[in-house]
Amino acid sequence: MSIIKVKEYFHQYNREKDILEFTVSSATVELAAQALQVIPARIAKTLSFKTENGCILIVTAGDSKIDNSKYKAEFHCKAKMLTPEEVIDFTGHAIGGVCPFAITNPKVKTYLDISLQRFVTVFPACGSSNSAIELTCEELFAYSNALAWVDICKGWQEDI
Repeated sequence: MSIIKVKEYFHQYNREKDILEFTVSSATVELAAQALQVIPARIAKTLSFKTENGCILIVTAGDSKIDNSKYKAEFHCKAKMLTPEEVIDFTGHAIGGVCPFAITNPKVKTYLDISLQRFVTVFPACGSSNSAIELTCEELFAYSNALAWVDICKGWQEDI
């Protein structure tokens, strides 16, 4: 089970007991927000995209969407999501529980979108469709082994 791998992964940080498991599904942003009783934007969703040599994981705020032109400018390829089978093959996590933790495949590169930075803490999944952990953005960056913060999303900024 993927959540077991994530708990083992967080053991090195003494954070495995901070993983929350729900009796209800948290497989979507809306369901996770309900389970946690927070606004959907604070759910850190992990999206997975194909690259020529593997995949990119983008962790972004729950209320944001990928901006295709920003994605292409940043990564020099079209944003093409993985199939559910490819997600499992690359990450070891199934759709609904995909997270940037406990990933051992060197072909997976993780990035965090700046849409998360407006919150003190966010809630990424932990490898199952009924789990999450509350992390600061700094903790999320460190625990996810993210390569960089990127600005590739739209729909979350307030009108200026």
